[in-house]
Order: sequence, then structure tokens, then C-alpha cells
Amino acid sequence: MSLDAHGLTESCDFATLCAMSNHDRNDLASRAGVDREFVDRLVELGVIVPDADDRLTDGDVRRAVIVYGLEQSGLPLTEVGALIREHVIALDFVDEPVFAVFGVLEAMTFHDLSGQTGVPVELLLVIRDAMGSAHPQPEDRVRATELAIAPMVQTLYQISGRAEPVERLLRVMGDGLRRIAETEAEFWRTEIQEPLLGTSRPSDEVTAVVRRHAEAMAATIPDATLAIYHGQQANAWLKNMIEAFEASVAHAGLSRTVTMSPAICFLDLTGYTRLTEERGDAAAADLAGALGRLVQQTSTTFGGKPVKWLGDGVMFWFREPGRGVEAALDMVNGARSAGLPPAHVGLHAGPVLFQEGDYFGRTVNVAARIADYARQGEVLVSQDVVDVSSVPGLSFDEIGFVDLKGVSEPVRLSVARRGSRA
Repeated sequence: MSLDAHGLTESCDFATLCAMSNHDRNDLASRAGVDREFVDRLVELGVIVPDADDRLTDGDVRRAVIVYGLEQSGLPLTEVGALIREHVIALDFVDEPVFAVFGVLEAMTFHDLSGQTGVPVELLLVIRDAMGSAHPQPEDRVRATELAIAPMVQTLYQISGRAEPVERLLRVMGDGLRRIAETEAEFWRTEIQEPLLGTSRPSDEVTAVVRRHAEAMAATIPDATLAIYHGQQANAWLKNMIEAFEASVAHAGLSRTVTMSPAICFLDLTGYTRLTEERGDAAAADLAGALGRLVQQTSTTFGGKPVKWLGDGVMFWFREPGRGVEAALDMVNGARSAGLPPAHVGLHAGPVLFQEGDYFGRTVNVAARIADYARQGEVLVSQDVVDVSSVPGLSFDEIGFVDLKGVSEPVRLSVARRGSRA
């Protein structure tokens, strides 16, 4: 079965998730993943209020999901109900379509979905992992939001025929988007939620403010996130194209005339991502500022320039490889003096392709892999850098040929130092 526009995709896109429908109590309990008795209790407490025909809405499904989560976290249900009845807290905002992100359960299980798509159930279970929830079992029911991801997983699995690369992509997507969602939620907490808690506004006024801000953010953040992704996607695809072109030229026995052999340098900070997550956004901003000042000043002093930031590090271009080595040694020492996490650097010299302010090609890829291989406090360079570095006061201790991930042939590497060889 293919999840095309006439199949599952049609029943689980975001517009469908936002569409309102009515439910009886049994249906609401099923969609929210709670017992019927829990729903009855919510009605008794006034948390959800059926209409004259005892019908409930999609907003009520989301109320049940949220209040169940509150109860599971240790908040007594009676107290939650009292706070809602007394208008101390309000859940009216969950009626807004934007809150359809609280995915409700479908009748289909992961095992059923595997049978319909031909995708191994173990791979489909990773969808929930990527969305930040506890790992499910094959007989657990699929959420509507998870069902919307199934067409992508099926497509990628059909292309690859292997689960491992699809799982890797899912987990990386989940981790990257988790950081976006958590930072967005922090903005919501500090700039919207906490200011509202410090007021005595009526619940309907609070709901109106929340609705206005939620609609404004929902109208801009998803498109902006997708646009940033497309920009990153274009860069990654162009890198693939350029590397394929270089491989084709080499395979054909042709060579490019190179009038200048610059160096590409990658500096990474060991444990930077973990450290910023532990210390919070303010500390992360301080570290980023310190790193920015260090690399900007040092690289330009030695005739280079920062090309782009890479989360936990920076990519540089240097006209003269020897000067790049000097800058790298200074930056490693400077990071230590500035109280930054330990730095490690990789440099490779060779032809590069320039496109829209960025550099691409095998030279860039090899430099990045050398940086990955370097140890804390180490400046590791290829033999191509050694061969064209004639700066007085530099020495290189060869460590030999090394197999680097993603590089077809072993690369001869040396550790750069200041001073004479031992």
C-alpha cells in the first residue's frame, strides 16, 4: 500500500487534524487514550462540558489529554478541576486549531501500519521516539500526528531498502526539532505565560491574549523553520553535487588547474552542545560570544576568514595554509584562556569550489573529517598542508596514514606544533 494523497496522508495532514468534529464520551476516551471513567470524572468536575446532546469536541479531547498528563505528574484531579471552575487557570485556548499538535490516537496500531506500508514495525516505532515520547510497543495505537510522518518513512525505506539509514535520519530530525521546540517553548514561558500569571485578568481575557499570540506564532514559525531547513537543504545538496562532479572528473582521468591551494580549517569545541544544554540559553549566548570574538580576531590576523558557524564549531578559509596552522594553534590556546570548552582543529589544503559565500568540495570534506579525528587541544593537518607550510617556528609530528570516515583513501596526518621538531 502506498500512502499517497488518496490513502493515509489524506486522513492525517495538519488541516484534517485541525478540523472540528463531535464525539461521544466513549469516542473521546478512545481518542485521548484514557478510561471512560476518567472522562466521566472530568465532566463531573466541570473540566469538560458536553453540549445539550452530550456531545464533546476535539478541544475536549485535548483537554482530556492535558489534564490526564497533569494528573500523572502528581497534581490531584479535584484540585485541577477546582482551579478551572474558579477561573484560576483556563484551558479554553485548546479549542484553537493550533493546539491540534496534541496528537490524539487513531484506531490503527503500529503493527497495523507496518502491514499496510511494508515498513518494518521496529522502524515505525522510531517515529514516536523522534517526537520525544516514550518508546511504544507494536500493539500501541498510532497518534494522528505520527501517522502524518508515515508516508516519509515509507518513501525513504522504499528508496534505501534498509531501515538503519532511515532510522538515523528520523532520530537526527527529532533531536534537531526538539531543540527548536524547547527553545520556542522557553520563549512562550518567559515572554507570554509568566507575564499573564502575574496578573488578575479574567480568564476570557487571558484566553484572548493566548489565542492572539498563538495564532501569530503559528502563522510564522512553521514557515520560517521550513525555510531555514530548505536553505540548509540547498547547501547540503549543492555539496553532494560538487563532490559528485569532482569524483566524475577524477574518474575520467582529468584534472583541474589550480593556481592557489588554500586551506580549509574546522575548529570544534569538545562537549559544547552538552555544556550549553546544561547551563541554559544565557550561558550558551556567552560562550557563543566569546568564541565569536576569538575566531574573528584570530582568523583575520592570519589572513583568513570564518565561513560559517556549525553549532559547536566554525569553518574557516585561509589563503595560505601555513598561516592557517598558526591561527589554529592560537585559537586552541585562546579557547583555553577564555574558559571555553577544549578545542580541536583539522586542516586540509587543496582546491575548493566557491558558491554564494561558501566553499565546497573534497578539500572541505577531508578537513571536516580530520577535525573529527583530532583530540582535545590538538591541531591535526594533512600532508598537503605540511608540504606548503613554510612558516618559521612551525613543526609537524607525523602520525601516519589514517582511515577517516567518509574519505575513500587513507589520509597522511601530522600534529602541528610551535617550535623545532624533537
